[in-house]
Amino acid sequence: MRNQQATQLLSELSRPGRVAVHWPACDVPEQPLEDIIPAGLLAEEAPKLPELTEGEVVRHYTNLSTKNMSVDTHYYPLGSCTMKYNPKRNERLASLPGIVDLHPYQDESTIQGMLQLLYELQGIFSEISGLPACSLQPAAGAHGELTALMAAAKYFKSIGEDRKVVLAPDSSHGTNPASAQMAGFKAVSIKSDPNGGVDMEDFRKKLTDDIAVLMITNPSTLGLFEKNIREIADAVHEKGGLIYLDGANMNAILGIARPGDFGADMMHYNPHKTFSGPHGGGGPGAGPICVTEKLKPFLPSPIVEKDGDRYKLDFDRPESIGRVRSFFGNTGVLVRAYCYILSHGPVGLREVSENAVLNANYLLSKVKHFLPVPRGERCMHEFVASASDLKKERGITAMDIGKRLLDYGFHAPTVYFPLTIPEAIMVEPTETESKETLDAFVETLFKITEEDAELLHEAPHTTPISRPNEVQAARSPCLRADFCSS
Repeated sequence: MRNQQATQLLSELSRPGRVAVHWPACDVPEQPLEDIIPAGLLAEEAPKLPELTEGEVVRHYTNLSTKNMSVDTHYYPLGSCTMKYNPKRNERLASLPGIVDLHPYQDESTIQGMLQLLYELQGIFSEISGLPACSLQPAAGAHGELTALMAAAKYFKSIGEDRKVVLAPDSSHGTNPASAQMAGFKAVSIKSDPNGGVDMEDFRKKLTDDIAVLMITNPSTLGLFEKNIREIADAVHEKGGLIYLDGANMNAILGIARPGDFGADMMHYNPHKTFSGPHGGGGPGAGPICVTEKLKPFLPSPIVEKDGDRYKLDFDRPESIGRVRSFFGNTGVLVRAYCYILSHGPVGLREVSENAVLNANYLLSKVKHFLPVPRGERCMHEFVASASDLKKERGITAMDIGKRLLDYGFHAPTVYFPLTIPEAIMVEPTETESKETLDAFVETLFKITEEDAELLHEAPHTTPISRPNEVQAARSPCLRADFCSS
């Protein structure tokens, strides 16, 4: 039987006189609201909030949550997003009173533990990347890209050079050219070669004397390690340019290869991908960046420094690009990353990548027999299959396959990205999934490719909403029931 309480609005469940909490008596002298809040800002009457018991509120949101997919309840083979399991241990540790009860305006003498944690995390990120300087301030990967490019722009200005060109492979994340444009550069795309790597001939043609930065994702969004990365980095450096490493795919090379060692001058991490922080839902994120020593002066202010046996926030940074985030950034996400890293240790982090690569190659070996993988017989942490043949032969698209997977309890892979693969289906299993889960996914994927095309065109069939207009939903979100037409 359908649980109606999961779909009714709180206002529909409301009944006069029901309460979920009894507030204690006010323990400070009461004052008229007009003495505290300007009269022009006061509403004429109190808002008509729903009146419900605690049980009704809890049941409502619990029932709603069962309609969502999550990493805790379903397998998420979401390519490029690294949707690994989030250990509950990290949640408990990040929720300790000595962490969550801190206030950003507290005196530094009262937050030495947190400053020590952040200082150590800066060092850990630098060690993993092979780049000596770190800022934890950016709030997301794309924000980290922008921050690093702003630092690069100020670096070039400091040496009296006006460089404007940022190169990026055509398989890169769309945030790369967007970040370049926002930082005041001109984005230029580099073609991919037939094997999915950088087309070296096109790269050399576009590598001019006014190169500022080459932004490259390595491993790439095709799940391939760029074999020519040293040659590419050396060529850019000979022209006086910098290498930016999009660190979205660090889950494939932890403890195996360091970006600084293969030529990167700057990079960002996605802690929610690589180090298991909560991912998605539009909530707080983090995008810490690491850079070479010559770029350190331009990092956002402040960074954490150690002074003797004390830790401090260093604001005395005259060449800094300034603050890019309120206070110090989203420290709750960073604490979770710290816990994850210390739980694994150096050997454990390497095993994370080894198992992620093993799982991806296992899936690739199973999937390629019914969904071609145009680039590579082997991959790193992810691979990109194609539904192009299915579309030509039976009219079945990557979107049809992704939507139908929802009916079987699997989240869809990333589809239609990267743009270099037609009808792309981008699969990333991560290291946290078992062989049994991967086998069930492959079996389901194959079954779907054998199903009737008309059935797939109408999928999903088991969800409350089937195929909404996603563009309209993003541009005109319906946030209040009384604004919705249905």
